[in-house]
Amino acid sequence: MASPPVTQATRRRQRSIRVTTAVGLIVLAALVVAGAAVSGSWLLVTIAAGLGVALGAAATRITHTELVASRVEAARDRAAQAVAYNELTEVRTSEHAAYVADVQSRINEKEQALDELELALSLSQRRAATSTRKRNAEGRRAAGLQVRLTEAEERAGIAQLRVVELEQEVLALRAELEAVTAAWHSVEHLRKHA
Repeated sequence: MASPPVTQATRRRQRSIRVTTAVGLIVLAALVVAGAAVSGSWLLVTIAAGLGVALGAAATRITHTELVASRVEAARDRAAQAVAYNELTEVRTSEHAAYVADVQSRINEKEQALDELELALSLSQRRAATSTRKRNAEGRRAAGLQVRLTEAEERAGIAQLRVVELEQEVLALRAELEAVTAAWHSVEHLRKHA
């Protein structure tokens, strides 16, 4: 009879009944030969020797049968382990493929988000550059207007001074005109009376 199946917890096999029987036969043969040798009869020793050889051959045959059976059982165990390992490998391979697909989809999502952010950043940079150019142009325009305003204020100041000068000249000319007119009137008046 074969030994009980091996559990995963222990790999040691119990000794089977066949091996125990074979050991018993060898011990019995040894006892028979020893008993015949003690008796001193050559006939008993020869019969005991023949019986010992026959019992040894039977024990060897039983042991060989047990060895073949244990090898077949071990081969079945290895085959079952190989099948289980193949199934486990298939499961792990499919899990790995699913994991790779999941990670790849997440990478693709992140890359798409990164592309969108880069596009938004590019647009923001363009807007910032445009507004900076506009602000600089407005600043230059304001600086130009400030220079023109300063120049206009200077011209207005000069014009006001010129107006004051001209008003003074007008007053001087009026005074001179009045003096000349008064002198002419008085000369005319004298000429009329003369």
